[in-house]
Amino acid sequence: MRVLILGGYGTFGGRLAELLVDEPALTLIITGRSEARAREFCRRLTGRVRCLGAVLDRNGDLDTAFSALRPDLVVDATGPFQTYGDEPYRVVKACLAHRIDYMDLADGARFVAGIGQFDDEARAHGIFVLSGVSTCPVLTAAAVRDLAQGLARLDAVDAGISPSPYADVGPNVVQAIAAYAGRPITLRRNGTEMTAYALIESMRFTIAPPGCVPLKNTRFSLVEVSDIELLPALWPELRSVWFGAGPTPEILHRALSGFAWLVRLGVLRSLTPLAPLFHRAAKFVRWGEHRGGMFVRVRGRTADGVEVCRSWHLIAEGDDGPFIPSMAASAIIRRILAGRRPESGARPATHELELADYQPMFVTRRIRTGRREETAPSERHSPD
Repeated sequence: MRVLILGGYGTFGGRLAELLVDEPALTLIITGRSEARAREFCRRLTGRVRCLGAVLDRNGDLDTAFSALRPDLVVDATGPFQTYGDEPYRVVKACLAHRIDYMDLADGARFVAGIGQFDDEARAHGIFVLSGVSTCPVLTAAAVRDLAQGLARLDAVDAGISPSPYADVGPNVVQAIAAYAGRPITLRRNGTEMTAYALIESMRFTIAPPGCVPLKNTRFSLVEVSDIELLPALWPELRSVWFGAGPTPEILHRALSGFAWLVRLGVLRSLTPLAPLFHRAAKFVRWGEHRGGMFVRVRGRTADGVEVCRSWHLIAEGDDGPFIPSMAASAIIRRILAGRRPESGARPATHELELADYQPMFVTRRIRTGRREETAPSERHSPD
């Protein structure tokens, strides 16, 4: 099976390749704008997988490239998907034209939600087109399903990710955040569609899997991810959905929120021109524990009307956390090799994996998870 990874030597594409090094039935085609970097990555990738390096720009001649490289599956791990311009789905369209299966690691809400427009064509061609094959929304949705078991009604979902201050999140991630910082985000709150502002509204949470030393209490700020749009579609009774990021150290986080206020007030048009500066600053403003985490919290009611609050916690030690966004794609590729191919059609990948599917990958890394049940909190999202 030939898997072409766009952005294959980048932050998440490279980690996807590392997760698949033990698969001798795979040929990984690592692509990017630099053929030298793609080939150097393959040279350093040790394992049983076959690896080929090639130059390929997602904005270039995809038809010629796909004809020459003959992939069975294309994984777009480039981004930022929020800034793909006037033709955001050109890779998808090229895959459809060549009858090639497609996945991406997109977190852009509009991009992931819009993938369904290709469903009829994908089904007609007998291929699958899966968007958002990453932490958001695959792992989030899986955690919500697990936490919602036994509840007659699901009322609210809060979730957040706090990367280690030493994790290299990559320039495209920073560019995506800069693109929507201070911009309005439509979300559901108390049963009504409302507008909030990215990186301005915040809440605090302590990620603490049972039996594990917790992370320090962390400030999370609202970010634009596909979960905010997709979770209400999966659970129509949901009255509130919120998702935040908790970068550390907090002084850097508060500086980003301050710049977001400048966009919100109209002083700056966008933080996009400052993205390279933020990325460089994040490499120097680093202290604290080399640990990251994620939480998902739900509120709901049982059949007899008892209000319940449950939360799922994850802590990743050292450099293991940045592998998590690539784990969903790795798991689906391994399933295909085992003869369990995703159903044809185009859709967000919210139902492709369950929480239990992640556990075999977590146990091979320093990743601990667990659940808690607590008194239902009131909503405390504030523009601080």
